[in-house]
Amino acid sequence: MVAAAQAAAQDRTAATSETAEVGEIVVVGTRNDAMRTQMRSDNAVSVMSAEDLEHTAVHNVAEALALLPGVSVQNTGNSFFGGVDGASRGEGMFVGVRGMNSEFTLALINGVNAAQGMPYSRQVQLSLLPPSGLKTIVVNKNSTADMDGDAIGGTINFVTPSAFSMADDYASLSVSGRVESRARDYDEDGLGGGVSGEIARRFGQNDQFSLYVSAFYDKRNFANSMIAGLMAAQNDGGWAYLHSTTDSAAGVNPDGMGQEANLALTGMNVGVSTGYTERFGGNFSLDWRADDSLDVYLRGSYAFAETQQNSTLNQFIQNRARVFNTATGLYDLNLTNSSVRVWYTTNPEDADLSTLTFGAVKRYGAWTLSPSLFYSYGGNDRPDHIEASMRNNQSDKYNTGSLLPYSGLFAGYDADGYPMPLLTAAQQNLVNNAGSALLARRAGQRTEQFSNQQKVGARFDAQYDFGGALSYVKTGVKYVESHRRVSSHDWTNDHFANLLGRAGVTWDELGLVEGYFDSAYPGLYNIRAPKVNHDRLVELFNQYFDAEAAAADLCYLNCNTLKGDENVAAAYVTGKWNLGAVEVLPGLRYEHTQIENTYWNNDEAAQRFESNSTEYNEWLPSLFVNYRPTDQTVYRASITRAYMRPALVQLGGSETTERGDNSITVTRGNPDLKTLKSWNFDTSAEWSNDFGGYAMVGGYYKQLSDYMYDNGSTTVNGGENGGGTEYNGEIFDRVTIVSPTNGGDGYVKGVEIQLYQAFDMLPGWLSGLGAGVNYTRQWTEVDIGGGEKHRMQNAPDELANVKLNYAWRNLTLDLNWNYSGETVTAYNRVAGLDYWTRPIRRTDLHAGYAFDNGVMLDLSVSNLFEDYSYWAHVGRNSLALSDVVNSGRTTLLTLKYDF
Repeated sequence: MVAAAQAAAQDRTAATSETAEVGEIVVVGTRNDAMRTQMRSDNAVSVMSAEDLEHTAVHNVAEALALLPGVSVQNTGNSFFGGVDGASRGEGMFVGVRGMNSEFTLALINGVNAAQGMPYSRQVQLSLLPPSGLKTIVVNKNSTADMDGDAIGGTINFVTPSAFSMADDYASLSVSGRVESRARDYDEDGLGGGVSGEIARRFGQNDQFSLYVSAFYDKRNFANSMIAGLMAAQNDGGWAYLHSTTDSAAGVNPDGMGQEANLALTGMNVGVSTGYTERFGGNFSLDWRADDSLDVYLRGSYAFAETQQNSTLNQFIQNRARVFNTATGLYDLNLTNSSVRVWYTTNPEDADLSTLTFGAVKRYGAWTLSPSLFYSYGGNDRPDHIEASMRNNQSDKYNTGSLLPYSGLFAGYDADGYPMPLLTAAQQNLVNNAGSALLARRAGQRTEQFSNQQKVGARFDAQYDFGGALSYVKTGVKYVESHRRVSSHDWTNDHFANLLGRAGVTWDELGLVEGYFDSAYPGLYNIRAPKVNHDRLVELFNQYFDAEAAAADLCYLNCNTLKGDENVAAAYVTGKWNLGAVEVLPGLRYEHTQIENTYWNNDEAAQRFESNSTEYNEWLPSLFVNYRPTDQTVYRASITRAYMRPALVQLGGSETTERGDNSITVTRGNPDLKTLKSWNFDTSAEWSNDFGGYAMVGGYYKQLSDYMYDNGSTTVNGGENGGGTEYNGEIFDRVTIVSPTNGGDGYVKGVEIQLYQAFDMLPGWLSGLGAGVNYTRQWTEVDIGGGEKHRMQNAPDELANVKLNYAWRNLTLDLNWNYSGETVTAYNRVAGLDYWTRPIRRTDLHAGYAFDNGVMLDLSVSNLFEDYSYWAHVGRNSLALSDVVNSGRTTLLTLKYDF
């Protein structure tokens, strides 16, 4: 078995680990090894072993990480696939540690800083990595001085093996098939599958060379349901107060009346998101043990994921009116007219991530010298996003459509909180026959966005072992150059009626509808949704696209272009004192950052590229104290300093101007933004026993300053912070500068518990039982600006996993229940309220059987009970304005052969 082979990795291999972040970890084969590794570590870590990864029922490594204590997973972001659009893919994308947004978490592959390909944030999209090919994942909850300091949340290192980390030469081949239940509900096939393999060989004189290679390919086809009430409220004004002090459309909430209870849904979107994700890649490791004192290695990884996602949404937009209530003296909501629409939008993505590192470990007497060179590339492109719509009230040169008569409220709610639209017969008829009943709008809008980052760097570490109470002193330097490039081009065609010169153009006539889904949301709504001919829409867009006009439009070419270079130089010193059962590890790290941004100034008077620069200097002290009274007990305490640099778009985003009557408002980045900084206080106690048992209890507190949060490409805290009379040589009565600013102080505090016990002491078949639980409870508060206090963004209040497993002879069974509590995802949006998500629950099942001839059969079921995978809403206690995604159950059957 692979796990057994990996568990037999030799101590010498561990000692030659090339990355300080990994410490002595090379490959951890079994759960018992993971627990022992956690206890031996100098800092607080959680380790996912090869066995854990093999026994998961997940789409990708992001979801696998959610099984570890204190780790949260987000299935959407704030970039171009934010909100319900991104969540409708139905898989985890980003990972956060200890209550921090995923931007605050540093991702490494074999110790190499993973390039951040996302256009408007520092996130690394981990959904493109499958569980195969990775043998160990290490989550560092805090950072020692020899680790990068820009990791307030934590550092995640994905470790691939070498052939030296296995007892014998090894090879395997796996094939798999999958089916997604929600796609079957739509009568789509929902089928997929994949193939993966790995080989490890040692060769040369005395087996001094080793080669490990793994490769994977898989494809997932999905069709998921989505309700977008929150989206309608934000984008189409689909909300209002039930009772208002004025007769305005949205209304004004009366004093003394609960704001959230007074919210009403006045429009919504509901439909289906279909598509596929196709991934491939692999890892390799070439190692040379030149002699007893020199090890040389070359390691690489590559992963690519192409996603095609096409969403069709039925839309209902109601006109908001008011009726004066003489009894209350308030204006009550009354919806008077309705617009029925269909909106088709795509969310394509090409994402890739690669790393390469070359290094050596040289032992010379008491010295250990570790030089290395590394490179990483990350890309995240939206190569051909397109959208189009049709509606009953289309207005253009040839059509003067009208709204449908309507009265009363728009929606009720069932017992589970789902909105139930109160549609008239006319509305249902229009949407059920949308292709012929609704009028085509524009000939498409297309956005092409490309984003990538390259990182290249070098590090050198030197350790001197004293062998006494002072165990060692270690020092080192590191230098990383990063180059980020983002470009985006957006073009909207004219209306079809104007282009064709006549009224009454429909999607049926244009060949854009090729059938219908029988239900837009099976099991909940009895309205149909059209199946859109995507290729025909692209053909029509290209037919009417004015390439000459686009080429002459400077804003089309340049407005959303961002170039940023970020160079980080670091140096550190640390050491370790052994004072009996007490270990003391003080350290000091210094990081200097130089950032140069180039961006487009779209002022109509002088369109041009401009640049700015930012410099940061951070001193990062740390102190770790570990008390080990026995081999099976450790008590920890630590104080560390960490920080996070702002996203480049906040420092140097494009500059736009809005001119008024002798006034001008300028929106631009702010190169004077401060880093978000944190003092981190951690304490924990860990115990193990001889029967496969492990227990951990810990607490943590993070004191934050100069808070920043993820706002996608939108300015953070974009209030007025400047004024004057002159701009670009012109004189104005008023010049207003709008740019991002830091918030104030904040904190994260929490407790973690992790328990696991294997019942090896029981007789016979009962000895195969095991059970575990981990639980995190945390509290957060941050000043987002101007003294305004909120919960921290994307920080669940509770995280939990309950695991039952059984392993007897050739059979393994694993049942896992995962829980992630409510979160705030965005601040002060609709009605000045925050966006929240409801708690997410997921139950996964894995069953495996290993035949005696090296063949293994595994069945994995993710989201066994088909719980909703995403539910966002406006306000903490109201579900009136909600986005919901149901992605169903995923079943995966894998056949593997070891040889």
